[in-house]
Amino acid sequence: MRPATATAAAALTILGVGAAVVAAGRYASDAALGVPSGRPLPADRKLTVHATAAGQVTLTRSFAALRPGTYGLVGDGVHAVIGPVIEQAPHAADAVVRRLERVNSGSLEPGTQVRITPALYSGDPGTALGLDHQDVEIPGELGSLPAWFLPGPRDTWVITVHGLGTTREHPMNVMELLHGLRLPVLDPAYRGDPGAPRSPDGLAHLGESEWRDLDAAIRFAVRYGAEKVVLHGWSTGAAMALHAAVNSALRDRICGLVLDSPVLDWATTLRALTTARGVPSALMPLAVRAAQGQTGLHGARLLDTSLPQALHVPTLIFHGPDDTLAPWQPSRDLAARRPDLVALHPVPQAPHAAMWNAGPARYEEAMRRFLTPLM
Repeated sequence: MRPATATAAAALTILGVGAAVVAAGRYASDAALGVPSGRPLPADRKLTVHATAAGQVTLTRSFAALRPGTYGLVGDGVHAVIGPVIEQAPHAADAVVRRLERVNSGSLEPGTQVRITPALYSGDPGTALGLDHQDVEIPGELGSLPAWFLPGPRDTWVITVHGLGTTREHPMNVMELLHGLRLPVLDPAYRGDPGAPRSPDGLAHLGESEWRDLDAAIRFAVRYGAEKVVLHGWSTGAAMALHAAVNSALRDRICGLVLDSPVLDWATTLRALTTARGVPSALMPLAVRAAQGQTGLHGARLLDTSLPQALHVPTLIFHGPDDTLAPWQPSRDLAARRPDLVALHPVPQAPHAAMWNAGPARYEEAMRRFLTPLM
């Protein structure tokens, strides 16, 4: 083969390999970030309903099915709520019996495939909780954002922001508490959610662009009477709250943050998502680089050593060592570096964004103590 021909062939081979590498990286990145809002997280494995009886349901035995606390149970046309494990109930070795609190929709027939979710309610605050609310539209960067507004007499508003694997139904877990404290609540959808505009690239950005929709919600709250706002976020919603607290032009109106399972290390969360969705480990470095290239993710610009200095408001963090999607060590580090502002409540045996579910009474008492001086 002539030298020129050999050189051309080698170049084509290199280009072909390079294209394959780029394609592989994008495939892995899309598997993690191209997931529609509300789709179950990859750690939420399907379980089978084996039987039901008065006030109890028998499920496939698994680590998730044995977790303490109260959770939603969702399947095709089914939404139910389960409580603690009933240890004394007879069951097979491969099954577990939990208290069945209620069936909101559908029917739990034997053989039904279900998943455990932190969201206890479906519908809206009126149908699910009997709470007076208004459907409002927030002008956002990409278009109109639907939101639920629960009125209250105080001039401190709470803006709730859901995270990975859920929708704005998830914050309904704490709405009765907030309503009891007479706090107005704004619960918005954001880009990628049902009824909200899509992100231009169709991908989630783990809070780095989505926070601007939260910023729009803050502007809406101030426009309609909020003197101060508390941001309560779960997962990527918690990361959005941190971005807003540092970058929003209205950050002086933010008087407190409640962060549940915050995503503070996006690269680790991305690796966990890609692994759980079956992406080969060999593609992991490519997925991280592809995600940076596709989405501009640069979490270190905020969530690095500069965050403790930039944080300026009281912050309550709920996080636990069993979180496999958002490791809790960065939460511990943040609390250790700013003990004057940050209170960390560890929650063992709780999956990602389900700190309330593991112990609702403890969670709500910590929230009540935190919110009282901010009202």
